[in-house]
Amino acid sequence: MGMLTGKKALIVGVASKHSIAYGIADAFHREGAELAFTYQGDKLKERVEKMAAEWGSDICLPCDVASDEEIAAVFTELEKRWGHLDILIHSVGFAPGHELDGDYLSVTTREGFRIAHDISAYSFVALAKGARPLMQGRNGAMLTLTYHGSTQTLPNYNVMGLAKAALEAAVRYMAGSLGKDNIRVNAISAGPIKTLAAAGIKSFRRMLKKNAERAPLGRNITIDEVGNTAAFLCSDMASGITAQNIYVDAGFNSCAMSVDEMEDPNDK
Repeated sequence: MGMLTGKKALIVGVASKHSIAYGIADAFHREGAELAFTYQGDKLKERVEKMAAEWGSDICLPCDVASDEEIAAVFTELEKRWGHLDILIHSVGFAPGHELDGDYLSVTTREGFRIAHDISAYSFVALAKGARPLMQGRNGAMLTLTYHGSTQTLPNYNVMGLAKAALEAAVRYMAGSLGKDNIRVNAISAGPIKTLAAAGIKSFRRMLKKNAERAPLGRNITIDEVGNTAAFLCSDMASGITAQNIYVDAGFNSCAMSVDEMEDPNDK
């Protein structure tokens, strides 16, 4: 029996086999959870349906997270199919590409700022509003994905850093709102991983290289490592954990400078 046996989980954000949400879905399936998925637009429908079938799921629902109507329709359908919900996974982030290339002040626009915060931060709040009635009394868990650019500046990450900071604040406030319903809310701050979303950030390959060089473990992390952490956080084994941001980044966030960066080949 897995740690999520008997749990019903909605996963929002699976886009490819390289996405963090894929790693989470794989870990959840291994641990016994029953899964449902959303997709954005007909372009992704067939792809998500095929991945869902790998985990024995036939629940794939259209959902543009910028639409309250589509979000409401997702939970209406889940109530018909399941009657309740135990876990909500939010793995969504977006900013217009031109906002992620260059000097922050030069490239950030009012509209780009609005879009980044709406899709990357408010969407978690909107999904939680829809999920709450189905999760009450079930020791529910909500989980989102963030990144270290929320607390320290990174070249080209720009407005996404602000959106992720807002998302992390939302986790704390949502945990305060939902605690009385015994619903926990947490975030995972994953290290950089080559996903479709990350592809839009200029010089991302160099970011991967530098992260591996500085991290205490001397490498980058995998979607499986994030998935395993997510499975724990959404299980009853983590019943006392809420309002937290858990780093899964090989230790990068704790290291201002690596040992290798301090070494001078001219020293004797």
